[in-house]
Amino acid sequence: MENFLYIASVWALPLLLAITLHEAAHGYAASRLGDDTAKQLGRVTLNPFRHVDPVGTILLPAVLLVTRAPFLFGWAKPVPVDFGRLRDPRSGMVLVAAAGPATNLVLAFLSAAGFYLVEYLPSAAQEWAAWNLANSLTINLILAVFNMLPLPPLDGGRVAVGLLPYPLAWRLSRLERFGFFILIGAMFLLPWLGQQVGLNLNVFYWLVGMPMEWLRGMILSLLGLV
Repeated sequence: MENFLYIASVWALPLLLAITLHEAAHGYAASRLGDDTAKQLGRVTLNPFRHVDPVGTILLPAVLLVTRAPFLFGWAKPVPVDFGRLRDPRSGMVLVAAAGPATNLVLAFLSAAGFYLVEYLPSAAQEWAAWNLANSLTINLILAVFNMLPLPPLDGGRVAVGLLPYPLAWRLSRLERFGFFILIGAMFLLPWLGQQVGLNLNVFYWLVGMPMEWLRGMILSLLGLV
């Protein structure tokens, strides 16, 4: 039990921080661009409990952690944004959507930079802090890359809808109602089917894991940590 609590602590803290700042960034960007819906509902806040989704933030990550899944995945309650109230709805949608992943990239960079401070902590806290920073780097990069996949309702899908010519944007936006099911199928169903027929159909690793590892290597290299 003690070992499980230790493992949970070095994953739960960076995960809560990553999703809290991700969602708060969406709300803050929307409020600056003309829509204060999230602000009025108390979602532009660093209080993680305002953003927690019982299934996506607690239950699913806990199950993946206990079952030693090859990746940790979850989500928070989406921040409500009325894109029609933005001063420029199309460009505003792009900026609001990009604010979350951009925040995760900043957090990933700061987490990596934090390794330089670990040696100044008490020896008893150094390993715990290092694990938190390493997991924060990974979690934030996964959230940034995953959310920028060009599929509504992910942030990348909204960015694509805002940037594409209207006919293509309209077709892509129509996928939003099926987006969650497409993601679940790609992340869980395809790998399972691949195992049954002896094929590697780990789409999550191809689309998220590989770019995440490239970004992590680039950040560590820029900071002189490798």
